[in-house]
Amino acid sequence: MNTRDISEAKDPGMRGSMAALERAALQARKTAIETGTRLIIVKDGQLLKISPEELRQQIEPKNTPAS
Repeated sequence: MNTRDISEAKDPGMRGSMAALERAALQARKTAIETGTRLIIVKDGQLLKISPEELRQQIEPKNTPAS
């Protein structure tokens, strides 16, 4: 199996595919928040159901006081 980084691919479409997947994942999270539904993902072989509240915490910037 070839384990080269996809950003090193010769095909420009392949090089851009990771960014496209990241955009799609972010949009899926936003849609789940807007519709109040859980997002179902597989992580490390485990099926996870992430609540809209958890998704909000992941996406929204942390409200930390400026130093």
